[in-house]
Amino acid sequence: MRLVSAACVLLAAFAPLSAQWLHYATPGIPRTPDGKVNLAAAAPKTSDGKPDLSGIWEISEEQSAFGAFRSHFMDLAVDLKPQEAPFQPWAKQLSEQRQATLHKDDPLAQCMPPGVPRIDTIAPFKIVQTGPLLVVLYETTANSAFRQIFTDGRPLPKDPQPTWLGYSVGTWEANVLKVDTIGFNDRGWIDTGMGHPQTEALHVIERFRRTDFGHMEIAITIDDPKAYTKPWAANLKVHLMPDTDLLEMTCENSRSLEHMVGK
Repeated sequence: MRLVSAACVLLAAFAPLSAQWLHYATPGIPRTPDGKVNLAAAAPKTSDGKPDLSGIWEISEEQSAFGAFRSHFMDLAVDLKPQEAPFQPWAKQLSEQRQATLHKDDPLAQCMPPGVPRIDTIAPFKIVQTGPLLVVLYETTANSAFRQIFTDGRPLPKDPQPTWLGYSVGTWEANVLKVDTIGFNDRGWIDTGMGHPQTEALHVIERFRRTDFGHMEIAITIDDPKAYTKPWAANLKVHLMPDTDLLEMTCENSRSLEHMVGK
C-alpha cells in the first residue's frame, strides 16, 4: 500500500485494492541496453508535434528553507517566504485555526476530493492525452476522482456550478501546456498542514512542462483575491512511474471521527 501522507491517514480510512499491474513492461518507451527505462531520454511528442504529457506521475518532494512544513502537500507555499503568500486577515485567522485544531475539519477526512492543486501532491496521477482533451485520473482518497482538461479552444464557463475540481481549459504556449481552472467551491483546502483556504473566486493556473522523458514541472499560480492580497506561486517537480498502473482507491468516513476534537 502506498502511503499518501501521515496527515491523510490520521483523518480518513482508505481501502486500496490490488488492481495495478506491477512490473509489466510498458511498451514503446525508451530503455537502456540493460532494459531499464531511460528517464533522461527526450520528451515524447504527439502526432501533431505537441509535447506528450501522458504517463503516471508522482510528486518529487524537496526540502525548503521556509515554512513549518517540508512538502507541498502540507504547505503549498513551502518554497516562499511568508510575505510572498499574503493572506487576507480572515484567511490568515482561518489557517491558524485549522492548524490549532490539528486539521480536524479537513474535507479530506470526509472522503471529499482534495481540490486543485492539492490533488497533484498526494499520490500518483495518470495523464491520458487524446487530441483536444487531457484526462487526469487520480490515486487519491476521493473515490474515482478525475479531471477533464479541454484543449479544443472552448472558453471557460461564465457562470459555473461550484465544484471540488473546477472547470479546466488548456492552451499551448510553445512546449508548455497552460491550464486555467475556475468554478471551485469554497470548501476545499489548498494544502493540508497550513490549511490555506480558498473561495469561489479561486483561479488556478498550471503550466505543465515535460523536461525529458521521466521528469515534468508544474508551475502553479494561486489567484484568489478574496483570500489573498495578491497572486502567489509554487513549483512542483514530478517524476514518471513506468511499468506500473494506478491502484484503485476507495474511502469511507472514519466511524470514530466524531471523537476527534483536536488538542
